[in-house]
Amino acid sequence: MLRIDPTQIATKDLHQYMLSAVAPRPIAFASTISTDGVPNLAPYSFFNAFSSNPPIVIFSSNRRVANNTTKDTLKNIQDTGEVVINVVSHAIVRQMAVASIEYAADVSEFDKAGFTPLASEMIRPFRVAESPVHMECRVDQILPLGDQGGAGNLIICNIVLMHIAEAVLNEKGRIDPHKIDLMGRMGRMYYVRASGAAVEEIVQEVNVMGIGFDGLPTALRHSKVFTGNNLGQLAGMAALPDASVAMELAATDPRVQAALATADAPRELAVYAKEMLDENHLELGAQLAVLSISV
Repeated sequence: MLRIDPTQIATKDLHQYMLSAVAPRPIAFASTISTDGVPNLAPYSFFNAFSSNPPIVIFSSNRRVANNTTKDTLKNIQDTGEVVINVVSHAIVRQMAVASIEYAADVSEFDKAGFTPLASEMIRPFRVAESPVHMECRVDQILPLGDQGGAGNLIICNIVLMHIAEAVLNEKGRIDPHKIDLMGRMGRMYYVRASGAAVEEIVQEVNVMGIGFDGLPTALRHSKVFTGNNLGQLAGMAALPDASVAMELAATDPRVQAALATADAPRELAVYAKEMLDENHLELGAQLAVLSISV
């Protein structure tokens, strides 16, 4: 493996390795306002949610690597203690990119990037009307991580009011990932679209004591058919199906019957089981997996 000692590599290169490895990252589209009343809008991908009670999101405004200066967003927050975190959907990602240009402090990125400023209810900075979610925040703390180029300034934001477009909600009133269509940041110029085929459901009951990899039969753990993800699905179950239950498939499932008639029935059944597991048919996949090592 490539070994990187942070003390032996240029900060700009280390920065790109880190961003390419720690990805995708959500994007905080931060709206602030200066003491002179000039709106500012800038995207930050050193961002995430860290607490729901109190409701805390944190992003970092790093010092510029090239000249060790700080950004307008940081100064505005230092002066006012307020920020709106807007999310970035696919519909506005190219406009967001325009807002990442380093315009002068007296220039509004709302105007340059073609966004509509929407008055907040509890703080001064404007919301981005085109964004599907706005979080009005008061800043609890700014934590400097260093004084050299590339050093972060963690901005700890307390959400005082949240706005969610009804168009991105499903019938249960929850945010639908395909409707909100969020963008994530990767390394260099790369982004990822978190909707459609990119979204995968991974259900794991955290209150059920899974049997674990060490609880799986040796024949399954050493299988040449099942992937680590397939074995993870089985290892997360409270128990594997009983072999007698699995054998009942031989009387009802034509594909099982056909597999049993082949010269390599265990492999054919394992392939069938893998297909079902890959399609998230966990119970059937588990039954087939057990059957594949029982015949």
